Amino acid sequence: MKVLVIGGGAREHALCRSLSLDPDVTALHCAPGNAGIAEVAELHAVDALDGAAVAALATELGAELVIVGPEAPLVAGVADAVRAAGIPCFGPSREAAQLEGSKAFAKDVMAGAGVPTARSYVCVTPEEVEEALDAFGAPYVVKDDGLAAGKGVVVTDDLETARAHANACDRVVIEEFLDGPEVSLFAITDGTTVLPLQPAQDFKRALDGDEGPNTGGMGAYSPLPWADPKLVEEVMETVLQPTVDELRRRDTPFSGLLYAGLAITSRGVRVIEFNARFGDPETQVVLARLKTPLAGVLLASANGTLADLEPLRWSEEAAVTVVVASHNYPDTPRTGDPITGLDEVAAQDAPHAYVLHAGTRHEGGAVVSAGGRVLSVTATGSGLAEARERAYAAVARIGLEGSQHRTDIAAKAAAEA
Repeated sequence: MKVLVIGGGAREHALCRSLSLDPDVTALHCAPGNAGIAEVAELHAVDALDGAAVAALATELGAELVIVGPEAPLVAGVADAVRAAGIPCFGPSREAAQLEGSKAFAKDVMAGAGVPTARSYVCVTPEEVEEALDAFGAPYVVKDDGLAAGKGVVVTDDLETARAHANACDRVVIEEFLDGPEVSLFAITDGTTVLPLQPAQDFKRALDGDEGPNTGGMGAYSPLPWADPKLVEEVMETVLQPTVDELRRRDTPFSGLLYAGLAITSRGVRVIEFNARFGDPETQVVLARLKTPLAGVLLASANGTLADLEPLRWSEEAAVTVVVASHNYPDTPRTGDPITGLDEVAAQDAPHAYVLHAGTRHEGGAVVSAGGRVLSVTATGSGLAEARERAYAAVARIGLEGSQHRTDIAAKAAAEA
């Protein structure tokens, strides 16, 4: 089949890489893509937020499946426009994507579905903010109600910082702090059937030891040797299936990728947040372990035929991804710096390690940085220790002036495995 992927980050590169290895994919297109995606897919210029333009491009290419990667186009209704053009699309409707587009909507759905989550208040005035902060106390958890590219959440012991973030948002969700390790679990759904993927853990803070500001994610690993073997089954029963059933009951069926960000607390599993698309950087490690060809699974979601699929097949290997970010990220990043070492990684570390591009572009024959998170260096191995060793060996070959990366991705889990 001919496939068109919308987006231009490392998540989309991971998707395109998997699709390029799928024998059923005869032509692979990506819009707008990036310098790395250009190696496996034909790139097209398009405004990813313009549903009519995306649908027109898909029609022109004769695409038989469109995959919408990022959250902003989904919340903008791009999947609806593609489906209206008669083309199968992987990704929820504008209404269903509010599960990520509005924290308050997500809390309302969870209440209706009986899904365990943190107690919370939705606030729009400074007075409501003060009451909520006072009710929960430190550590304060303050979330912008709308999309904020993974950076709308502040968790802090400092009341002034919490208050400032809350009052900078039009509408804010303030909630109780959830203790315990965090887990990301993705599920592919067609609105009825729910197919869970393997869990992963990502690292949100910019610096080693989970210090520094929140980011879009600085690395991830899978599997989770410390997690309860029944975790996926429990989350399916208490979170994923009830949420999909509740959205269908509301006449806003959710098809696509449902991402549950979870806290494994002393009182059990609690939902921190939902996303309406593959997470970045967890997708990089989850897809590295998926052996079932990807295109047929995503098409079954788009066509409502997930129940007919064989069970997914997974590699026994572990996967680790390390994000290489620009100077000054997550604040305004410096861009336009040349990236070196990519050919060396391809020559010396493949197939166990490879580089997925996030914020890159071609400029005068060179690959240069074009965003905050620039590369996701991904590796597999017999266990987390080997995958980690291979990922960091590849990171060491890459040159990007002023770049930063965490040195402790999966270190604790590898030591305990």
